[in-house]
Amino acid sequence: DIERWMRTQWQEHAVPFYASVDLRNAGFKLAPVDTNLFPGGFNNLNPAFLPLCVQAIQAAVERVCPDARGVLLVPENHTRNTFYLQNVETLQNILRQAGMRVRLGSLIPDLATATMIDLPTGGSITLEPIIRTGRRVGLADFDPCMVLLNNDLSAGAPPILVDIDQPIAPPLAAGWHNRKKSHHFAVFHRVAKEFATMLGIDPWLIDPYFGVCGKINFQERAGEECLASNVSFLLDKIGAKYVEYGIDEKPFVIVKADAGTYGMGIMTVRDASEVTGLNRKQRNKMAVVKEGLEVSSVIVQEGVPTFESIHDAIAEPVVYMIDRFVVGGFYRVHAARGRDENLNAPGAQFVPLAFESPCIPDLAEPAGCAPNRFYAYGVVARLAQLAAAIEVEELGITEEAV
Repeated sequence: DIERWMRTQWQEHAVPFYASVDLRNAGFKLAPVDTNLFPGGFNNLNPAFLPLCVQAIQAAVERVCPDARGVLLVPENHTRNTFYLQNVETLQNILRQAGMRVRLGSLIPDLATATMIDLPTGGSITLEPIIRTGRRVGLADFDPCMVLLNNDLSAGAPPILVDIDQPIAPPLAAGWHNRKKSHHFAVFHRVAKEFATMLGIDPWLIDPYFGVCGKINFQERAGEECLASNVSFLLDKIGAKYVEYGIDEKPFVIVKADAGTYGMGIMTVRDASEVTGLNRKQRNKMAVVKEGLEVSSVIVQEGVPTFESIHDAIAEPVVYMIDRFVVGGFYRVHAARGRDENLNAPGAQFVPLAFESPCIPDLAEPAGCAPNRFYAYGVVARLAQLAAAIEVEELGITEEAV
């Protein structure tokens, strides 16, 4: 029933090129807490699943540009993050094994010539300045069939990529300059409700409650009342569910910037009083995110504790998808963080998910066995991917339109 339902959804909506979903498994609840349409951790996947990635990316490329031979891969600008650059190298290798010629076109403003960067793995990548000629982009000696973004566009849509003839995936409109987490989770709420109705379960079991404060300025203490009100309302709402299910936990919420990634601008809150009268250090932490962008809107999201741990460190699963296929994932592990805290922070480590068989349940085994738990991860992650697809549609743009 689940797989048939999923198939019908992808007949109605354009599947994102790729995505990663951060999940939290509380035992009593399994829910997404963030969805990234420009995933940056392919290097953390189990190498055994590389053939899956190659097959899936062939399907993804065919959707965007069936006759594609050359791909211009556009990475993030932060060249000092060697972990991220290893992700770029891995993604480049996946594309090459799928039969593509791949070059890296950089958006770094002062990059004038091809620049090779050596990686700790022993490999290297070469960044080259993007050149635009009319309505096409490429490199000095490379005219690609399509552009693949691995840059979340927090700083905005780059003018050099606007209104070009080549297809771009994901679409420019899917960047964090345009997306809002509150919009994504509003769509996910609708998806989860429909899915839960089909299965006959309470949608809360897979859907985190949330609220949003759209006008906030941490430096000037503006919007604190809205924030405190949302926190109080959500804590009461979560508490009522805990009573309904006999859950012996103290409710908490996560307050985070309504756009952006990299675990910036996030705080755990257990009482409404904690968001009024923040000290200077707390306000500075919440006021700015990636690319130095000021936070003017925050999402207040139900906190889902994680009961999973690896080597005595708190862990959360991150699931990776290319096209509509789950291609692997990893546990984000943080020894210095608690089960009710954000793990996407400096000091996090990554342990590949040991999918025994990718996304295939074992109906003869208990619900909590590894294949079935990983299948559940894949289902909820794909629901978030579906929500992202609908979200991008509602932003008024699709990959085909770009």
